[in-house]
Amino acid sequence: SRPRRTALSSSRLRLGIGDDAALISPVRGLDFVVTCDAFLENIHFLPDVHSPDSVGYKSLARATSDIAAMGAIPRFFLLTLALPARRTGQWLDGFLAGMSRAAREYHLLLAGGDTSCQPAVAISITVIGEIARGAALARSGARPGDLIYASGTLGADQLGLQLLRRGLHRRKRWKPLLHPHCYPAIRIALGRFLAVRHLASATIDLSDGLSTDLARLCASSRVGARLSLDRIPAVAVPPHLRARGFDPLAFALHGGDDYELLFTVPRRNAKKIPARYLGVRLTPIGEITRERKVCLVGKDGRAVPLHPLGWDHFRV
Repeated sequence: SRPRRTALSSSRLRLGIGDDAALISPVRGLDFVVTCDAFLENIHFLPDVHSPDSVGYKSLARATSDIAAMGAIPRFFLLTLALPARRTGQWLDGFLAGMSRAAREYHLLLAGGDTSCQPAVAISITVIGEIARGAALARSGARPGDLIYASGTLGADQLGLQLLRRGLHRRKRWKPLLHPHCYPAIRIALGRFLAVRHLASATIDLSDGLSTDLARLCASSRVGARLSLDRIPAVAVPPHLRARGFDPLAFALHGGDDYELLFTVPRRNAKKIPARYLGVRLTPIGEITRERKVCLVGKDGRAVPLHPLGWDHFRV
């Protein structure tokens, strides 16, 4: 239950905020899963557009998503925060309120960190999770013939981001479409389900877009993939926005920050994958191949290359 898990985390943190470093007691038979993530002003968020509450929530959620992809339980996090003086006070209060909400939702305990002053907001978060020794899921286990699944709906974050970029977020009718962008759902329970029951051969969270993250999984596993165009669980885009050039398939294939899980399943385990898990749709969208390339197959059976066109910090 939630209280027991929180109490367990608290008892494990022997020294936390206020000392030179955190001291965490290990548990026999468990592996630590450790990840870090940056969240930067004018790259990952716009401080005059995104609410400080959403910045705090999303910065912790996106870092925690990597723990979910490994099938682990998040326990502790460290926060390094640099910000200008003008972002203290009300902005900082809102930021911390959003981060606290995410920490409660994901049962995370702040173990320490650092603060400093600089001209733009820079957030760096380290999350520490736990999993039974040897049970962590990785990107490198996919094998030819495995089925490829995606959780939830893809492209919802990109839809919200485009509404913000085009100034349409101020219209009341579109505000509900912003929620997945500002407050993404993290699939911790699904990752645990796949790991504990040994159902998945490889996993990755969709932080940079399906086309890019699938290419990474395939590269790690030294395999290829064929995706079925008509199986992609693309976000529903209202007709009025489609007329403005909002393309649901492009959002689903290349939009980042969905934080859904992409995972591969040996065919012998396929019957053990439900259509929904805790209300989240699990869609088979393709299969792993020996040929080391990623293709998108249309309804006519014609295959075309699927190039990784998702988020890339260094793309010119």
